Order: sequence, then structure tokens, then C-alpha cells
Amino acid sequence: MASQAKTRASAEVLRQRKRRFRQTRLLELKMIAKALGSTKHPILVHIIPMRRCNLDCGYCNEYDDVSKPVPLQEMKDRLSILAGMGTSIITISGGEPLMHPQLEEIIRETRKHKMIAGMITNGFLLSKERIKSLNEAGLQHLQISIDNVTPDEVSKKSLKTLDSRLEWLSEFAVFQVNINSVLGSGVKNPEDALTIAHRAVELGFTSTVGIIHDHNGQLKALDERQIKIFEEIMTLGKRSFSRFNDFQHNVARAKEHNWRCRSRSRYLYVCEDGLVHWCSQQRGYPGIPLREYTEEMRRQEYLTKKFCAPRCTVSCVQQVGILDNWRDPQNLKPSLRRPKPATPQPQLVQLETTSGPRA
Repeated sequence: MASQAKTRASAEVLRQRKRRFRQTRLLELKMIAKALGSTKHPILVHIIPMRRCNLDCGYCNEYDDVSKPVPLQEMKDRLSILAGMGTSIITISGGEPLMHPQLEEIIRETRKHKMIAGMITNGFLLSKERIKSLNEAGLQHLQISIDNVTPDEVSKKSLKTLDSRLEWLSEFAVFQVNINSVLGSGVKNPEDALTIAHRAVELGFTSTVGIIHDHNGQLKALDERQIKIFEEIMTLGKRSFSRFNDFQHNVARAKEHNWRCRSRSRYLYVCEDGLVHWCSQQRGYPGIPLREYTEEMRRQEYLTKKFCAPRCTVSCVQQVGILDNWRDPQNLKPSLRRPKPATPQPQLVQLETTSGPRA
């Protein structure tokens, strides 16, 4: 593993980092004010430009090894639609988004619409040059989930294989970086999560911890040893927005969480095919094309009680729910039927991707 000494960024990087941090915080405050003032727009959208991934982690159900990148123009069109809905935050996910040959253009398009631009990546394709290009594109948040200290047969996302890239991020990134460690079933050495969290804080990043869910995104209880580690990491992560959400404390103890899931309303998951789903773990409910997804549909989902909510472990959906848990009871049952669009929609023409470097 690389040296444990904290990497020092240059004075210019630190200046740019502080500037982007202030700009992002201002946008986040505006996002909260807007969300509290109205329930008619999405707060956070996960969008998938690339289902393909360069890894094959044994627990993951969100990747394949054959998909092509979504054409840039189609991604721009989807971002335009989401901006028109009033969306505040776009999180680019996958698969592995860094495999998309025009990822930086997607980020630029997000910022052009004045939406906060974030990304979730496994980090393996990061380089000093790629970090600088992400800076220039306007990226504001990046998250890497690290599963263990040394790679094993289940996951290669280890501190040993990623530490040099973390040091590059500490030295060159002007966007905010969060490192997420994991606990739960299948994690051989729970202490690894604590080691990862301490390393993240040492490098100047925020740190969070996730609890591994089953293939349906449902909770698995932690044992006493894991709970102690979990609580310590949550203390380390006090700078993170996740500190305001107590759902993981319930998840850790296998308790059902009483909340109102606003997925497909305040939170949208838009897959590579341009379909809107509840979340990454409930793809197919019901999979309506984004172009056909109306305000009326969003309102119906806002008031719909989700059957999977009490035992959900999908953190981003839970965090969005904080802003609405106190209002508007959910009295509708899920409808698994796909409603017909109000007017006929033009057939989508899939364009070939333009030339560019491929991973």
C-alpha cells in the first residue's frame, strides 16, 4: 500500500477546491430551500450512461460486460428533460461511468443546466489526467465504495489496489470526495471498514459506511462486533450529510424503518434505456420512458406507499426522503401497470457513438 502520510495538494488546488466547495454548498442550500417549498420536482436523479463495468464484484447486480455507452446526444436530451422537471442533483452511476468515452461532456451538460453534478465510480480508471479533466468538466461530488483492505474472490475494490488513486484525488481533485466502506454479510474482516474510513479522513475526504443488502436491496443485521465498528465510522463521518439520517442505525440492528419513500417522484432512477424505476434494486417498477413520465405520474408515486420501504438499505433514497417524511401521508398502493402516454410519442432513434477513447 502507498505511504500513509497525508498527501499535500498545491496552493492552487486548495484555492480551487475551496471555491468549488463554497459554490456547491450554496447550490445545496438552494436545493433544500426549494425542496421544502415545493414537492412537485425531483430532488435527486441517478442516471446511467453505461451499464458495462470493468469489474465483476460477486454481490453486485448493477452491471454487465457487453453494453455500449448511451449516445451523448441521448444523454443530453435526458438531462434536458430532467432539468425541465426542476431536478436539483444528478448522480452519474453505472456500471462504471468512467468507461463512457464522453463522460466529461455529460458532466458539462449537467452543470450547464445548473444541476449539481455527482458521480459514483469504482475508481480503477482514475488517473492524474482524468482527475484534472473531471475538475475542468465541473464535477462537484465523487464517491468510491471500498469493500476491503486487500482484494478477494468477491471484490477487487480494495484499499490496496485503490490507495494510489486516493492519493491522486487528495492531491489534484477540486471536487468533494466521499469514501464509503461496507459492513454486513459477506464481509470477511469487519475491521477493514474502520481502516478504510480512517484512511479517507486522513486524506481529507468525508467517510460513510454502507450495510451490504441482499439482491433486493433489503437489510441484513450486523452482529455486535460489526455494530461497534459501524458506530465508530458514523462518528468519523460527522461531516457528511448522512449524519442527519438515522435509518442505518435501524438497519444495523435489523429494525424496520418508518419512513415515506418518495422514489420515482423526489428520487428517480433512470436506467441506460431511458426508463424510470423506483431505484437500482427495484428496476422494472414499472419502467416508464423518461420522455413519457409526467408530473401527474410523479405525484401519484409521491403518494404511493412502497412495499419494500421498511427494510430498504438504499441510502440515497432514504436521504432524499428526509425532506418529506414529515408531510403528505402515502395512501396509494403501487400500480405495476404501465400507463399509456397522453399523446403518441415519436420513435427514438439510437445514434452510433462518436469516436473516442475506450476503456
